[in-house]
Amino acid sequence: MADSTVLVLGSTGSTGRRVAGQLRSRGVPVRAASRSGEVPFDWSEPRTWEPAVAGATAMYLMAPHELPVDPAFVDVAVGAGVRRIVLLSSRAIEVMDDRRLLAAESTVRGSGAEWTIVRPDWFNQNFDEGFFRPAVMAGEFAMPLGDVRQVFIDADDIAAVAVAALTEDGHGGQSYEVTGPEALSFGAAAEIIGSAAGRTVRYRGSPEEYLAAQEAIGVPRASAEPALAGFAALREQGDGEPTDVVRRVAGRAPTVFAEYAAAAAARGAWAG
Repeated sequence: MADSTVLVLGSTGSTGRRVAGQLRSRGVPVRAASRSGEVPFDWSEPRTWEPAVAGATAMYLMAPHELPVDPAFVDVAVGAGVRRIVLLSSRAIEVMDDRRLLAAESTVRGSGAEWTIVRPDWFNQNFDEGFFRPAVMAGEFAMPLGDVRQVFIDADDIAAVAVAALTEDGHGGQSYEVTGPEALSFGAAAEIIGSAAGRTVRYRGSPEEYLAAQEAIGVPRASAEPALAGFAALREQGDGEPTDVVRRVAGRAPTVFAEYAAAAAARGAWAG
């Protein structure tokens, strides 16, 4: 998309800052927006919306966990001249009945702009930048997924797919299932991280262990229990399968989980 300025929402987050960085490395003008970014943007403050979209012709669209993508904002963006939208969604949202992301996808499809949906599996960076890191540092984390294998994906690879869709033609109307190159159980991921970091990291995979872990960090059992149905559906779906999206769309091999873990450990992600 020649002569485009790209608005990147969540520009200080795991994928957003990588999307912004990769766009800039291509010489693409970027409006990096977030509550604490170069361009102020807050989903709860509509007064920040029009200034954020001003001058943008393409947009990397995402909302933080649990926040919906407001259709009114998408209308503002398209009305201001955004002609291409790349939405960060997630894999298996139908299986887990993720109403928030299902609604976001519907909004983008009906926006009137050219759209691409990026549906990644579990982020590698959940373990060193995100919500799993405190548990990894404590030596134990829990997810009620048993031994079912997931296809963990590196945030740099997610960003590479998004950047291709934002800057190149041929991706309109596509929904991309973005995965790493191998399916691993959470137990196997824990062993790889432990080996790379030189520490013991245990995985607990039962629903009861998950609820206990949530209670330990202050989440009441009644608040944690509703998520179990979605996790049960994901278990019943069985092992994830790798796709070729990163190689096909971004023109690069996806990152192997052990390579991610070694690099994260080398920069001190789990030191201390």
